[in-house]
Amino acid sequence: IIKMLTFCRGRMRKKKMHRIPIYKVRIKMANIIKKIKRKHKKKKLQAEYAKMEQSRQNRTPEDAYQERLSKHRSAAIRRAMMTVVAVAAVATLCFFYMEKRSYHNYKILSASEQEDVVATNYAEMSGKILRYSPDGASLVSDTMDAYWSTLYEMQNPVADVRDDRAVIADQDGTLLEMFDKDGETGSVTTSYNIIKARVSSSGMVAAILDGGDATWINFYGSDGTLIAENQTHLADPGYPLDVAVSDSGDIMMVAYQFVDGSETTSYVAFYNFGDVGQSEDDRIVSGYTYDGVVIPQIMYLDGNRSAAIRDDGFTLYKGSQIPKEVETIKVDKEIVSTFYDDNIIGLVFKNGDKDKPYTMRGYSTDGRLKFEKKFNIPYTTIKASGGNILLYNSSQISVMNSRGVEKYSGTVDGTISNFIKTGWNRYLLVLDNGVDVIKLS
Repeated sequence: IIKMLTFCRGRMRKKKMHRIPIYKVRIKMANIIKKIKRKHKKKKLQAEYAKMEQSRQNRTPEDAYQERLSKHRSAAIRRAMMTVVAVAAVATLCFFYMEKRSYHNYKILSASEQEDVVATNYAEMSGKILRYSPDGASLVSDTMDAYWSTLYEMQNPVADVRDDRAVIADQDGTLLEMFDKDGETGSVTTSYNIIKARVSSSGMVAAILDGGDATWINFYGSDGTLIAENQTHLADPGYPLDVAVSDSGDIMMVAYQFVDGSETTSYVAFYNFGDVGQSEDDRIVSGYTYDGVVIPQIMYLDGNRSAAIRDDGFTLYKGSQIPKEVETIKVDKEIVSTFYDDNIIGLVFKNGDKDKPYTMRGYSTDGRLKFEKKFNIPYTTIKASGGNILLYNSSQISVMNSRGVEKYSGTVDGTISNFIKTGWNRYLLVLDNGVDVIKLS
């Protein structure tokens, strides 16, 4: 700056000028400062380059190797991160595409005519189909190729499936048949008629038996061995409406109903047949009473979460050894249908709307509302199957995803008796004249 001022004064004397405009002085100052900065930056870079060159000349072969290795690793990490980001982006796009995509037709991939289709029932098991009738059971592919089959005699077979395990009970009879993906694992002839039977993913089976004046709840191993039996009465603790077994097989959940005065009361009890329950009366480690509430259905959702479906909503429990009540969701309208799987609990109730008379609510298994939608599908059956929500009557089917987005709705030729998801975009359609494997298109 001093040099610039001296220069300006000299110029004024030589040219005998009285004054240089101030804006020219400022421009000159800015140019000088820029030159100084450029020279300083250049000297700094030259010093750094010289230092790097000196360092490079002083490196040992090991240092050079480590530097090359570090650069290679950094490049590999960058490539890997770019690949992960690209794959995630593609997966996200595919997910949203599949979520929003809807179908307008279906095509038949295979058809199988069954002479006994009216007496035969079907259930999804381990990604395959459990086919059962009064004469026996078999595990088949969606093209009806059998993996195994077994014979028995029942009047009214009813199946319960959990992952790779299944139990088939002769309702109002006395025969229980246990299975896994490889075939029969056990068989039991009970002392009393069977009302209901449930299986866990470990193969443990709980059965409600009608003993006349009393009701029995028996607990069996996967091979049919009797582990425990419990006699119940209407007065204490009540009539058992439903039973469920934890995945580990240690906990049996029972929903009882009894009348206290003029009021209907429900009681949910958790029996622990492991070490934790040894010191408890009747092995009941926790129990909850609900006045004025009917609980017709209970289920285990995963290893430590269970739910009780009430006539006014549902209650969630959590705990692998001593289950505790954690959340109750209530609705102020009459529930007409329910559905559930490991990831969703669904309620359907009427809303009074003439155009769309039904409202469906889907909840996550921690009680969070996932979606709510009105619809007008005249269904007779609704269920969760393979991550989808399936609705159907004798001639119509509808498929929704787990967020309530309708993927397909239409009519079919024939009378529908069952509808099951068997794979990605593949469904088993059980009709009065045979079984079709269909794909939405």
